[in-house]
Amino acid sequence: MLLASVEYARPRSLDEALSLLAANPNARALAGGQTLINVMKARIAAPELLVDLNDVPELRGIRETDDGLELGAMVTYTQLARAEEVHRERPILAEVAAQIADVQVRNRGTVGGNVCSNDPTNHLPPVLVAVGATMAIAGASGIRLVPAEEFFLGVYLTAVGPGELLTGISVPRRQGGDGFASVTIGADGTCIANAAASVNGDVRVVLGCVAATPVVVEAPSADDEAVRKAVAGAELDPPSDIHAPAEYRRQLAGVLAARAARQAREEAA
Repeated sequence: MLLASVEYARPRSLDEALSLLAANPNARALAGGQTLINVMKARIAAPELLVDLNDVPELRGIRETDDGLELGAMVTYTQLARAEEVHRERPILAEVAAQIADVQVRNRGTVGGNVCSNDPTNHLPPVLVAVGATMAIAGASGIRLVPAEEFFLGVYLTAVGPGELLTGISVPRRQGGDGFASVTIGADGTCIANAAASVNGDVRVVLGCVAATPVVVEAPSADDEAVRKAVAGAELDPPSDIHAPAEYRRQLAGVLAARAARQAREEAA
């Protein structure tokens, strides 16, 4: 299906982008377009104005800091997967970015678009919660910082409000080990279930695809059995759909959590 008629703007600065969004209640930010354009074609979304962020320099780039990494919201999956800074500081981000969809999607899709769409089957939300990332959100009143764990509010719903933009993501320097595991729909599809883990004294496991937002589980250790028991104790109530029944997702969550924790444990050793 073709797109319906829509107004289009391509701002050259963050202030201009925010002004356009604030002046048009039915405007939508356009990043890589891998989700938004498809839902517009399906007539699920019908914005009056698309604000293309591809020429906003403040939203681009990967920067290494004393505390870790600063990722611009318009960084693509390919850039994230290839950046030397990411491989040095938090290689799990590069590893997961390289698994998303296919080459064409990775070349266009952005980190900001992935997390702001908050599709529960996406790869990045559980990872960013596991590593303790912080989201920077810009609006008329300035920049506010939101921990990743508080950023995801529901299916397709985040802490980014009307007239606001996610500008960047801060990822702390790695102190232990990280891991990720998933089962996808085919080689390039979205996830049926996924899990991310970070081991730094504490064991933090974050599950995706089992609820509207990433589910955080604290395990007493990174041993497989301890992680599986912790996930079982979380009393998950995942959805059923054409790809998997709830019980399968529930069982898969424990298996993938153990795999992710094992990777994190081995990396931390």
